[in-house]
Amino acid sequence: MLDLYGTIGPACSDAETLTAMFEAGMTGLRLNLSHVTLPHAASQIFAMHEAARRCGKRAQLLIDMQGPELRIGALPEPLILEAGQEPIVGAGGLPVPSAVLPHLVPGQQMLLDDGKLLLEILENRGDSARARVLRGGVLQSRKSIALPGSRLHPPTMTELDKQNISYAKQYGVTAVMQPFVRDRADLDAVRQALRDAGCGDIRLFAKIENLEGVANLEELIPACDEIVIARGDLGNAMPLWELPRVQKEIAAKCRAQGRAFMVVTQMLASMEHSAVPTRAEVSDIFNAVCDGAASVMVTGETAVGDYPVEVIRYLANTAAEAEAYLESVSGKN
Repeated sequence: MLDLYGTIGPACSDAETLTAMFEAGMTGLRLNLSHVTLPHAASQIFAMHEAARRCGKRAQLLIDMQGPELRIGALPEPLILEAGQEPIVGAGGLPVPSAVLPHLVPGQQMLLDDGKLLLEILENRGDSARARVLRGGVLQSRKSIALPGSRLHPPTMTELDKQNISYAKQYGVTAVMQPFVRDRADLDAVRQALRDAGCGDIRLFAKIENLEGVANLEELIPACDEIVIARGDLGNAMPLWELPRVQKEIAAKCRAQGRAFMVVTQMLASMEHSAVPTRAEVSDIFNAVCDGAASVMVTGETAVGDYPVEVIRYLANTAAEAEAYLESVSGKN
């Protein structure tokens, strides 16, 4: 059975909306723990379980860990960065983790907020760096940082990740999504943390969103329960026109080894503000299912979008159409 995941957020935090989403075909929800902890999201989680109960379903709850992802620190207010500006990164400027600073060498590109903003480093001053904005936009607190080509290697898990795992059973977590998986050691570390917390039965999903993860895919597949083709940051790690090929290659390797895989990111992105998706988006969902995806997921579309229930309806109906097509094709062979 194909799993259809939404992402919980302000747009779908009440039991009534969540009930409608389950009725439309949703099987579970992702909770992004980059900004909150499980206890802080307790009311949303309880609303999810109540909504699932009303529909006679057992909700699947996926927690998306912080992991080795790098993020901008707290900003007093959203910051407008315009092309050509030369902001300071680090002390006296954009707050970044200290581990980032040695890697801010001249010529290094810096992607912010899943690649929406692009900076190039001009000068490293030790505790800060001077950069030039190549692609501007509005930057908010806690948005992602990516340094393409950098050899920066943060720890697999943060202390907050370990705390959240300790609460996993209490809140009905069914799977952990480990971001930016680089090698098998990352997955082994999370497996051990789950066992230590008495959560050894919770599934482990490996998010492939960097070139290291793609290169080490063969060793990652047997070490997890599901591979996640996370196209947001994966698309930042390569020219976008290469992303469809890489997605197809990951899917083929998963099929060959009998490993379930998920496709996620911008499945129905236009529906954050539109009641109807684009033709390209429904084709994307259809093709992901035809490629053998065990699950598909939407993120901001349900978390902060204007039409969370309609998003799930389009996701479910398109996936069902793809499954019907596959059945008809197999019946002719």
